[in-house]
Amino acid sequence: MSSSETNEAFEADQLTVFEPLLWINKGWTARVIKNEDDEGWAVEMIKAGESEPALVGPWTMGRDKKNPKPLDASAFSTLVKTASEVLRRHEQHMHAMYHQKLEVSAESGRISITLDIVPDEDDPHALLGAFDAAGEILAQVRVGAGFKLNNASANAWIGNDYRNPG
Repeated sequence: MSSSETNEAFEADQLTVFEPLLWINKGWTARVIKNEDDEGWAVEMIKAGESEPALVGPWTMGRDKKNPKPLDASAFSTLVKTASEVLRRHEQHMHAMYHQKLEVSAESGRISITLDIVPDEDDPHALLGAFDAAGEILAQVRVGAGFKLNNASANAWIGNDYRNPG
């Protein structure tokens, strides 16, 4: 995040707006919008500093069955909690996608093998690492971002004295 983006996120985090269809508080923006898919309404939740909504969902009609129900503190709190959970799950998924770990048995004991993918646009690659039971690094090599970590590839790497598997 650049310093201007950081400043914008900080300023958005300090901003407070409580309008019927727009609430901005504690770094989150809830905006009631026209649902493009039907004649109803939707609400989008955007975290300060982000360009895309973390959550978009249906919103309740008001009593007149034509206009949206206004936002309130309870609804905003629930939306923040739900959107935060969506972001947390996304981060967990991304972490699992880019960081793999498995344990194998070797003559020297249990060895943890890690694969950390670096999704760099210009130079995507991964770091393959081996650690002993005490967490001490035994070896680390750079491999292609498409390297497949499994028991067979880990054992082959160990058996080849941790030479770069290519």
